[in-house]
Amino acid sequence: MEDADSTKDKQLEEHSWLNKLGPGLITGAADDDPSGIATYSQAGAQFGLNTLWTLFFTYPLMVAIQIVSAKIGRVTGHGLATNIRVNYPKPLLYSIVGLLLVANTINIAADLAAMGEALKLLLGGPVHLYALGFGGVSLLLQICIPYQRYVRILKWLTLALFAYVAIIFSVHIPWAQVASKTLLPHLTWQPAFIMMIVAVFGTTISPYLFFWQASQEVEDLQANSQARPLKQAPDQAPASLRRIKIDTIIGMAFSNLIAFFIMLTTALTLNLHGVTQIQTSAQAASALRPIAGEFAFFFFSAGIIGTGLLAIPVLAGSAAYAMAGAFHWKNSLGLEPLVAKRFYGIIAISTLLGIALCSTPIDPIKALYWSAVINGVISVPIMCVMLLMAARSDVMGKFVIGAKLKALGWLCTASMAVAVVAMLFSFAI
Repeated sequence: MEDADSTKDKQLEEHSWLNKLGPGLITGAADDDPSGIATYSQAGAQFGLNTLWTLFFTYPLMVAIQIVSAKIGRVTGHGLATNIRVNYPKPLLYSIVGLLLVANTINIAADLAAMGEALKLLLGGPVHLYALGFGGVSLLLQICIPYQRYVRILKWLTLALFAYVAIIFSVHIPWAQVASKTLLPHLTWQPAFIMMIVAVFGTTISPYLFFWQASQEVEDLQANSQARPLKQAPDQAPASLRRIKIDTIIGMAFSNLIAFFIMLTTALTLNLHGVTQIQTSAQAASALRPIAGEFAFFFFSAGIIGTGLLAIPVLAGSAAYAMAGAFHWKNSLGLEPLVAKRFYGIIAISTLLGIALCSTPIDPIKALYWSAVINGVISVPIMCVMLLMAARSDVMGKFVIGAKLKALGWLCTASMAVAVVAMLFSFAI
């Protein structure tokens, strides 16, 4: 009887743990949004297999920096912007949040445009009307659905990314060559190549992901009546920190694996057939059709829509969390819109501005590429602040980050800084 009860308790514990798997998984999946798909497709089409190493290289760095952001949220009970506001000069905070808001809004516009184009490829019809519909649906879901139910919807949307796993079965893969290009970095001192590396780094290790995951840890904390910030309840630390680590490792592995498949697919199809100039994810889907067939075309197009529905709330939500934290507003997707008006106002404004940009002469794709570069540039000071903050006992108590995590975090920051400096230097000569 005792063994039966023990087995039942273990099953309940595992079920509970699976239910808690979310902030890291959703954050990782949101990284492969339509704009990210466009960047990875550009890299594969333009440079073939020569950029695959970037995703292998960035994986442990991405895991480390996301764990740092999640720990800050879980230990302190506050998001990144609030912690920066309390511990660092206001001009630094406002510049970071301002650039984040601009980059996220551009990303939203590009994602909506890509989703509209993808649906047009599948069904025909007006792109702008589809983009408006996707933006409106996303906004209504964030405002009208309670947080716990909304998170479950986002978890299910992560399944859309498996479309890019399915595509790989439609092409021939020279695995020995792929392994070589993945494990042995290929570097070319060309401005276009270096800028692409910065764009891939900026897409893979993006500031909005830091703000989102830290804030989602706070949301989960507030949704559980028994949970407390770890500074106040250190006895909850072993289970919480273990969950964060596993959740983030799985989420980032999922993210980079999907990005790898996108880059690999476009390298083995588009690049090999001389299609090297891809500006949008929808263009990548169209170009795949005559080369890889209807199967690849359908899944690539459908994946754009699914990932967009997942990513737009993360982009708008992370901007809202950052703004609310910077100006000390009430902020939570668990609050009613009338209680947190300014928080939901930022979500609405960034989404509506994204919709509006889709209807202007501004080229959202060129803006998107530069927003990825901007993300790469502003990631450096944000990661510096995060790592300094996570090592402070007055902020983290006894849960300051360890030597291994600190080393990986600073390596991530240094790698991004070197890529940005190399890009600027290549343009100067």
